[in-house]
Amino acid sequence: MAGDKDFSKALANIKVPMLILDQKWHRLFALGGKPDEVKSLEAQEKDLLEREASLKKELKDLKKVKENLQSSVMTNMEGTSDLVSKKLDDDKRLLEECLERISKAEDELLDLPAQTDECNRNLMILTMDYCYDKLRTNSLEADEITEWIKDIRIQLKKNVIRKKNREINNKEIYSYMHDVFGMEVLNLFDMQNGDFNLNIVDDQLTEAEEKKASQNLNDATTDRLEQPDVDNLEAVDLDAIENEVADDSTIADEDGAGKD
Repeated sequence: MAGDKDFSKALANIKVPMLILDQKWHRLFALGGKPDEVKSLEAQEKDLLEREASLKKELKDLKKVKENLQSSVMTNMEGTSDLVSKKLDDDKRLLEECLERISKAEDELLDLPAQTDECNRNLMILTMDYCYDKLRTNSLEADEITEWIKDIRIQLKKNVIRKKNREINNKEIYSYMHDVFGMEVLNLFDMQNGDFNLNIVDDQLTEAEEKKASQNLNDATTDRLEQPDVDNLEAVDLDAIENEVADDSTIADEDGAGKD
């Protein structure tokens, strides 16, 4: 396809850094670990780099040997004794072997950068495949979690209303019992049936408390389900949510105090 050709052409013109030497590249696999294909190419690239370094050192040593042999040959060129002649022949043979090894090392050294670059580019492609797959997977899971959070928040709002309605109903019942039977009778029955909770609190708020409740209401109404604050979910202000949904007649009709 034309698009694939254009992509490959554009990719060929990009200079790719040596990945295995970059600590941040290794961090890309910190959570899931490196796939086997990535490990294989990483080992291959490491071998190529080590071979290049070894060849450079070998060439440096061989060139020193070549200089020494050349100097020895030049020194013994005018010698006439058999010993000098044998030394000259040995030096020429060693020099020839040295030059041959230098030639082979230089040829291999010329090929290594291209091999290393190809390996590095293949490693980049595998890395990109891994990372984009991880990005897609994380996005799908994040969307699922977002939906779960929305459902939980809706259920939380409903349960806050149910809780409030039960408390109101308890207060009304206890108040009517007090009016009908009187406190003395009620106290006697309280001692026999004390396993209930009225949650009766002072409804009179100080000016500071009213201001705080108003601020909580403003904060709660601006907190949209489409953008849930996951980090603060456990610290949801129930009082603020109660205020936010107190006028939600649809849910209130479903589980109202009168029906319960």
